Amino acid sequence: MKWITVILLCSGLFHGVYGQVLDRYLKEAGESNPGVKSAYLGFEAAMQQVPQSKALADPQFSIGYFISPVETRVGPQQVRLSLSQLFPWFGTREARGDVASLMAEAKYQAFLETKNALYYQVKAAWYPLYVISEQLKWQRENLDILKTYRQLALTSFSNGRGTMTDVIRTDIMISNTETEIALMEEKIDPLEVVFNRLLNRPDSSTVMVSEAPDMLPLQEVQWEDSLIENNPKLEEIKVQKETARAQETLAVKNGMPKWGLGMDYVVVGQRKDVMIPDNGKNVFMPMVTLSLPIFRKKYKAGISQAQLTRDQLEMTEVAMENKLISSFEMARYDLNKSKQLYQLYDEQVGKTKQVIDLLYTSYRNSGRDIEEVLRMQQELIKYEIEKIKAVADYYLAMAKIEFITAN
Repeated sequence: MKWITVILLCSGLFHGVYGQVLDRYLKEAGESNPGVKSAYLGFEAAMQQVPQSKALADPQFSIGYFISPVETRVGPQQVRLSLSQLFPWFGTREARGDVASLMAEAKYQAFLETKNALYYQVKAAWYPLYVISEQLKWQRENLDILKTYRQLALTSFSNGRGTMTDVIRTDIMISNTETEIALMEEKIDPLEVVFNRLLNRPDSSTVMVSEAPDMLPLQEVQWEDSLIENNPKLEEIKVQKETARAQETLAVKNGMPKWGLGMDYVVVGQRKDVMIPDNGKNVFMPMVTLSLPIFRKKYKAGISQAQLTRDQLEMTEVAMENKLISSFEMARYDLNKSKQLYQLYDEQVGKTKQVIDLLYTSYRNSGRDIEEVLRMQQELIKYEIEKIKAVADYYLAMAKIEFITAN
């Protein structure tokens, strides 16, 4: 058996304000997204096919008038009334109902898949907003620090311990940081539009972004096929396989004779020329009809079509299982990678801060090597931003596992 790392999502994935914010958005998306609504209406429409499929054909009623009455021994035939009802072969209606019910079930699984995918899309659109919000926070803090360094460089230059080059270097760093902040602020609007569209909200709606929690500890669980059992896409394919089997049964039933019951009622006029028993007596004639399905080619084709569809779905199911397992393995890898990178960057942040403190003290005393102070400051910001990305990638990988396992 192979051991893999997954998050036990049922134990509670999000906590505090973070969970409340994102959960609220997920709920709002599930209730208002037009794609989800459309998928559910498709299921409701398919459900309406069930009673239709089980219904009998409408009775047939006809009336005929003899323009030239047909003379019989008891009088002329004047009017003929016919009423008949056709019935499918025994079990055909039930087979039709089974097919319609299974088709509706497949539509329901498609609805669940649409909703499941929407939840993943909402998370995938929310985390970039979280990342850029945190990046802006660090870049603004970086800008304040750079301005402090500039003032220090300017003071050192005034005291004759530094050079104007140090001031210019800090000006370059400040200009770069200001540009990065401006670009990040411009990027927020399109990201919010993407997010709001998923929730079917106006593009200008404010998106609340809270700080993500610490990474959850990973827990080792044994890989089992049951991890993807609840995936609605896979379940939809299984239901479609059942539908194909039911269609095969229905195709066999359709190849059986149809039978019907009916009656004719003939209005007979009285003879005037003679008096005989039953003179003018109307005629009542019960009837039984039976279709003769002798053209077998279309029925055999229907059976063959259902069998081929079932075989196709068998292959589709295997392909989908392989795809889900592969996606799960990649998400598991991304989860572990993000965790390790976060730990690495966190350690680098601590060491870089120590170096900056030493370099800063040295510069204040000597007025030399400010470029090294600035370089390490940028390294510190880079590691802080990479930590933010690692957190976002971590929770995106968790969201991917949720999507695959339909938790």
